[in-house]
Amino acid sequence: MIPAASLQSDRGAESQLELETDVLIVGGGPAGCWAALNAVSAGARVVLADKGYCGSSGATASAGTQIWYVPPVPEEREAAMASREAMGGYLSDRRWMGPVLDKTYESVNKLAEWGYPFPKDENGVQQRISVQGPEYMRLMRRKVKNAGVTILDHSPALELITNDAGTIAGATGIRRQEGGNWMVHAGAVVLATGGCAFMSKALGCDVLTGDGYLMAAEAGAELSGMEFSSAYAISPTFASITKTALYRFASFYREDGSLIEGAGSARGRSIIARALLTEPVHAQLDLAETDEVRAIMRRSQPNFFLPFDRRGIDPFNERFPVTLRLEGTVRGTGGLRLTGLDCATNVPGLYAAGDNATREPICGGFTGGGSHNAAWAISTGSFAGSAAAGFAAVHATELPSHVQHLGKAGFSAGGTFVDSDAALKAVQAEVFPLDINYFRTTPALTASLERLDMLWRQLEGTRGVSEGALLALRQTAAMTATARWMYTAALTRTETRGMHRRDDFPKQDAGQHHRLVVSGLSKITVRRESVEAQSFREAAE
Repeated sequence: MIPAASLQSDRGAESQLELETDVLIVGGGPAGCWAALNAVSAGARVVLADKGYCGSSGATASAGTQIWYVPPVPEEREAAMASREAMGGYLSDRRWMGPVLDKTYESVNKLAEWGYPFPKDENGVQQRISVQGPEYMRLMRRKVKNAGVTILDHSPALELITNDAGTIAGATGIRRQEGGNWMVHAGAVVLATGGCAFMSKALGCDVLTGDGYLMAAEAGAELSGMEFSSAYAISPTFASITKTALYRFASFYREDGSLIEGAGSARGRSIIARALLTEPVHAQLDLAETDEVRAIMRRSQPNFFLPFDRRGIDPFNERFPVTLRLEGTVRGTGGLRLTGLDCATNVPGLYAAGDNATREPICGGFTGGGSHNAAWAISTGSFAGSAAAGFAAVHATELPSHVQHLGKAGFSAGGTFVDSDAALKAVQAEVFPLDINYFRTTPALTASLERLDMLWRQLEGTRGVSEGALLALRQTAAMTATARWMYTAALTRTETRGMHRRDDFPKQDAGQHHRLVVSGLSKITVRRESVEAQSFREAAE
């Protein structure tokens, strides 16, 4: 613990809680927990700050998830790596896939050693291809706490800080339960705050507002794959459950009861989207024809059925209204650009993991829920934690006499006050509509981006009058920035590739086989980067 008055800042105020550590982890989901454990294993002192309660907040903690767990059998690994290459527009990189599969396999086996209750098949062999979120994250919190990590629950980070040399030196945030604010001085920071779902009410995703993107961008970090952000999940209109897997047993109908031909949870989702533009759509799990299959479905995804049971709806025998709920980059692939397997960003001392980092290296332009996402969280969290510990050890210095705060929107001295609720609705009005974000065209994207740019100009000169108001402003600013990066990249990619669908450019263009890297806030720049040319460093041992 640092004495409260030991650090001076350019904000002119002292933090009520000030800590000093080697590695600060921002975010307490799977990626953050794996980062914390690996940083400790590398000999680092670690502080973990979570927006909610580490172990119960976020997308994973609220539901089950598949894992890209593949035994080290050459034929199986080859099939696993090849399975998504075409779907992702051939933007993935096998130099990443192999290490990610290795680290995931190793780490999931550790989960079994730690006592995670994986189900067994009829021969008594554990099936380690999925986890139930509540049990998984409860175990991870216990392991993190027992490892000696200092956990700051309900303590959202708001901005990064740098030292006199301009290197990332920690972060600041607020304490939602205790009140006041905090500052953690650290030798390195791992951002694991998740992606951005724009508060769409997707299950477990309302804390995922792109905070890490904004903080990193304020430090000069680049993002990649932001055009691959139009992930929508099928959901009942009356619930937040977005577990799309079970809809492979569904047929989809118009309000008059007629079947919507070709509609489905995978290849036929665009047909559902097209229908929703003009009329309500209903679903029924009528392809699950036997009691045995229905029982398995209930056991595998029990929370999927809770909203139906509460309303007395039998989804196997009754139709129910559905919508497509935006999950943005949580189920998309865009995020902070990584410079190598150590999961470093282009900003010294700053690392990214999980949904905070672009998943293009293993998924290209398409991902979805679970599986690769879960493996990415485990592996990048592990890589980033180890690398951050190494960076902090090498660059260990005395505490700086002065730190610079990097936050802009919400922190403007003498800034104006903005209705954050109205600003949030304005952002959502640009990213929720299917005829803007799902079926993309130049006119719609251009008009939307102009409105978002105008909103950003209002937000970047704002300040919050209280801790709660500041948090709301920062979240809205992060979502606005995310939407602008998304649409800037989407306008630049004049083709259809991965989940990025351009109605006015419906075909894949071989001349655009590259990644798009965006950066900047007031002015956004885009540059092209070939998959082969990306710099590549080995993960820290």
